Amino acid sequence: MARLLERYKKEYVPKLKEKLGLTNTLALPRFQKIVINMGIGKAVENKNRIDAGVKDLAVIAGQKPMVTRARKSVATFRLRQGDAIGCMVTLRGARMYEFIDRLIAIVLPRIRDFRGVSPKAFDGRGNYSLGLTEQVVFPEINLDQVEFIQGMNITLCISGGSDAASFELLSLMGMPFRK
Repeated sequence: MARLLERYKKEYVPKLKEKLGLTNTLALPRFQKIVINMGIGKAVENKNRIDAGVKDLAVIAGQKPMVTRARKSVATFRLRQGDAIGCMVTLRGARMYEFIDRLIAIVLPRIRDFRGVSPKAFDGRGNYSLGLTEQVVFPEINLDQVEFIQGMNITLCISGGSDAASFELLSLMGMPFRK
């Protein structure tokens, strides 16, 4: 079982019950899924960028990503319907908790000039999104084998329905929010 999942059940559930004033364990905020998205807009010019992005995202997430394709043709971007323009992966279960643990403990402290993540990046329903500018902050990525530096968006989908409850959960887990 994932280390963070055990800590959630043993440590965070009682603290969340106390802080939020809830008695029902199922009403507490918990992670549902994590969506990692790499939008590779320059793949229109160089098709190798998609393959490199898929390879890096597979190493980061631990499962095979899905290639996303353009829904519409846009002439100004030289984009045709059906062109590959990115990749994404959805993590659930044990892989999700392992990824959150690595994100909080290893990846975020490795970012240059890091001053914390924004506490305003909640969407009104308790989900939290953050963006990384380069994939090389993950320890699984070998810097010598990286062809293209690529950013990514990470969305943490949290049940509970409110931003305050999700903020409490992430704070307890050690998410480094800006003051």
